[in-house]
Amino acid sequence: MTVVAEILKAKPDATVRTIAPEASVLDALRLMAQYQIGALLVVQGGQVEGILTERDYARKIALLGRSSADTPVREVMTRSVMFVHPHQTSEQCMQLMTDKRLRHLPVMEGDALVGMISIGDLVKDIISEQQFIIEQMTHYIGGR
Repeated sequence: MTVVAEILKAKPDATVRTIAPEASVLDALRLMAQYQIGALLVVQGGQVEGILTERDYARKIALLGRSSADTPVREVMTRSVMFVHPHQTSEQCMQLMTDKRLRHLPVMEGDALVGMISIGDLVKDIISEQQFIIEQMTHYIGGR
């Protein structure tokens, strides 16, 4: 069973991208596009204040006809941020994401932000585990 710490180690770039609450949503979108990510943590004074996701943009800017250049991140970010810890399993994270309809989970170790995992990271890990099991069973059945 894989734990979050292992998933973070396997990521090619585990840097957590952040943005300030007073930044414009347009600046946030540019950062997400630059790094090909779907969410940014909103951080002020070293503290996580929220998360801005593509879903926030779609529902709170695009659908309402607001200007992403004139709207600060703080006005549309999701304030209630769910976190996981490095020792939690991929299955626990998947369950949390499914129950809460989340696509991104920041990873905290004590008071320190140590990473972020996405639903894509979890799916990749689960597929890898399943492929390993299939290979092992194939070798066992084949007598190798």
